[in-house]
Formats: sequence, C-alpha cells, structure tokens
Amino acid sequence: MSGQGSGGNVIAAICSFFIPGLGQLVQGRLLPAFLFFAICGTGYFFAVLIVPAVIGGIFHLWSIIDAARFNGSA
Repeated sequence: MSGQGSGGNVIAAICSFFIPGLGQLVQGRLLPAFLFFAICGTGYFFAVLIVPAVIGGIFHLWSIIDAARFNGSA
C-alpha cells in the first residue's frame, strides 16, 4: 500500500467497515488486525450489556480510521 489517502487505504478502510481488523490484515499488519477483531468481536458478543457494545462500536470506528490513515513509509 502507498501512503495515507491512497486507493489501497480506501479499500482497507472499506474492508474494516465490514469486518473490524480486515483492513489492517489487507495491509499486512497482523497484530493490529487481531486486536481490533478480538476487541470488537468481544464487545459485540456481549451486546446485551450496553457498555461492551459501545466499546465495540468505538473500536470498530477506530479500526476503519486506522486503516484509512495508515502510512506505510513510517
């Protein structure tokens, strides 16, 4: 993937929109991909409780933004 705002980052952000962490996985970042997926998945699994669902939603949004703003040259 190129720099921030590139087409690859847009695709990664779209991937993360559907599955948290998938955008990071597409970019080759395994640890952030696993962490975003695990935290969001746990939060959504316990969606019966309000607080974990909110936390899952926040991390899901963070996953999308992180995938879109990734700068591979850093």
